[in-house]
Amino acid sequence: MAELVRLPKMSDTMTEGVIVKWNYKVGDAVKSGDILAEVETDKATMDMEVYAKGTILHFTVEEGGTIPVDGVIAVVGKEGEDYKALLESAASEAPAPAAEEKNTEPDAPSESTPKKQASESPAPAAAPVTSDGRVIASPLARKMASEKGLDLTAIAGSGDNGRIVKSDVENYTPAAAASGSSAIAGVESYDEINVSQMRKTIAGRLAESKFTAPHFYLTKEINVENAMAARVQMNEISEVKISMNDLVVKACAMALRKHPMVNSSWLGTKIRINHHIHIGVAMAVEDGLLVPVVRFADQKAISNISEEVKAYGKKAKEKKLQPADWAGNTFTISNLGMFGIDEFTAIINPPDACILAVGSAKDAIKIVDGQILPTKTMKVTLSCDHRVVDGVLGSQFLQTLANYLENPVTMLV
Repeated sequence: MAELVRLPKMSDTMTEGVIVKWNYKVGDAVKSGDILAEVETDKATMDMEVYAKGTILHFTVEEGGTIPVDGVIAVVGKEGEDYKALLESAASEAPAPAAEEKNTEPDAPSESTPKKQASESPAPAAAPVTSDGRVIASPLARKMASEKGLDLTAIAGSGDNGRIVKSDVENYTPAAAASGSSAIAGVESYDEINVSQMRKTIAGRLAESKFTAPHFYLTKEINVENAMAARVQMNEISEVKISMNDLVVKACAMALRKHPMVNSSWLGTKIRINHHIHIGVAMAVEDGLLVPVVRFADQKAISNISEEVKAYGKKAKEKKLQPADWAGNTFTISNLGMFGIDEFTAIINPPDACILAVGSAKDAIKIVDGQILPTKTMKVTLSCDHRVVDGVLGSQFLQTLANYLENPVTMLV
């Protein structure tokens, strides 16, 4: 008997998916465990297994099409089996998939094709004239125009029925008019692209965070001269290249151990104080932002953190991150220093109570015994959920973080 294949929920926040690629075609035989398709979820592109056995009789959505979770995407059964009644029964029980609704408008653009629209700029209005071709203007305006050598047909009137009056002639600038009349008409245009599942989820989560969690921000400039020198020494013996961000992850993890309330979550009627420290590291990908999690970061060596973050970065670019990779964060770090950003504020990544925005390390000066010496500083900004973290607590956390980065040897003992 024919079976309906439905789109499973492949992440905790997934509501719909896009069929990126079918790995089989109608008429092919499949068995339980075969990878039927590649599906773009709100987090990543993932492999979808099929649990039915038989011949693929029908696909309800083409590659690039969107379908809601639990929507029917295929039919598997015996070759030649009639499956239409089964599809009709399923359609009567649930709303039509988003991919089918979209196709009810024959003139709508395709899912992957950007829309372009253009319109020419309107031509300036002509001067009002009588039936015999004379421009409608007051005698004074006509006289002034004659004295100035102006063409009345080029002047817009502000009087009754567009009649040209004295002020119109006085305010008229021939240079502007000549420029406007001789300019080539421009074309207004734009592109529209479809919003990916990942971008939809990012937009929803960040909007909810920004407008439900009362954010406030604390910025501190940290001297990182010793941290950068320590990094050079570490890289002489480390099997993996340690970055400044790896040192920040470690320092944050150790600072969170001393300030557990910063490592908390707001649950409405409760505040959850996490005893484990799982740090999310924001990573930019083509469709948005992913935040894989370094678990128990306070217990790991800096080289282990570096290795793990690099592995996550590779998986993120290849769209191979799995739900388990980005679940469970208790604190998040967003670093734009490598792009030359001095400082910025970040939106809290739920369910965290705080997120740290890290800027670039740059040249600065310090005064030691009356002497001006070169050094390196870096600005960090802590975004705090005021329901959980107050200003004093946030400040204390940043001071502890600064102590670790300014004295990096303390992170090794």
